[in-house]
Amino acid sequence: MPAYFDGRIELQAHPTPVYAYAGNQAIGHSDKALRLRERGYADRFYLPWHAIASDCLQRSDRQTHCPYKGETRYYHVVVDGVRYDNAGWVYPEPRAEMAAIAGHIAFDHPQITLADAPRV
Repeated sequence: MPAYFDGRIELQAHPTPVYAYAGNQAIGHSDKALRLRERGYADRFYLPWHAIASDCLQRSDRQTHCPYKGETRYYHVVVDGVRYDNAGWVYPEPRAEMAAIAGHIAFDHPQITLADAPRV
């Protein structure tokens, strides 16, 4: 990675499955999640796009830019008639240094939770 990445971002395969929930509803899980640690931010799990129920994702108009990862597209999560606005995001064409997150989605919303074990 270029020098400006040095110590800023760490990306690694997560060793155990990750389960995603919107409210109390399971929306997906994967044993291929990536854990991204970025200085100044909370750790994030990136789950493969296909691991999330596609019928609960609705494209948002929101887009942002990260100088380290690239252009971001946001998605609403819709479950049981409840919409969680801009709850997830993807990098459709991430910078070359972050190519591993292509095809993955991350979440940040108080009602979207990620866990290392399924709920019972």
